Amino acid sequence: MSTSMAEMLAPPVEPVSALSEGLRPVEPGYAHVIRLTVLITVLPFVVGAGVLETVTAVKGWMQPGAILVPVLALAAFIVVFLPQRKWRRWGYSGADEQLRVARGWLFRTDTIVPFKRIQHIDVAQGPVERLFGLASLTVHTAGTHNSIVTLPGLTRDDAEVMRDAMRLHIRREAE
Repeated sequence: MSTSMAEMLAPPVEPVSALSEGLRPVEPGYAHVIRLTVLITVLPFVVGAGVLETVTAVKGWMQPGAILVPVLALAAFIVVFLPQRKWRRWGYSGADEQLRVARGWLFRTDTIVPFKRIQHIDVAQGPVERLFGLASLTVHTAGTHNSIVTLPGLTRDDAEVMRDAMRLHIRREAE
């Protein structure tokens, strides 16, 4: 469901976290995007642990399960619990002619980009994001430090509405 830029700029019904009050949360489906991405990342380690477990069990060096069970437990924890925590720590706002993106649960980053500093804007979808109907809005500014700010976890329509609203603001500033 697409929302207007005014609705996206309105305060959220529920704050994302105590550190992100006043910010809108990214779409709930983004937690699934994170989870699937983490699963794809963790899978080679689980397979490697299975191979190592098989080799050590055949040679009698270790008890069966000594390697694979802890690796599976850690992988399950990472895949089940961490994506939800990461998703809850993303928030954004587009008020006061600036884009504010806050993220992080261990190391917190709160980035503010004034619309007049934006050079160009991208809306992108990777295969996992496309699977869940989500997109990322990427804002490019001048400079080298923090010159690219990415806001993932938006619906494609919402990302395009934000991009178009920022583009219109930039065009008005240039005139």
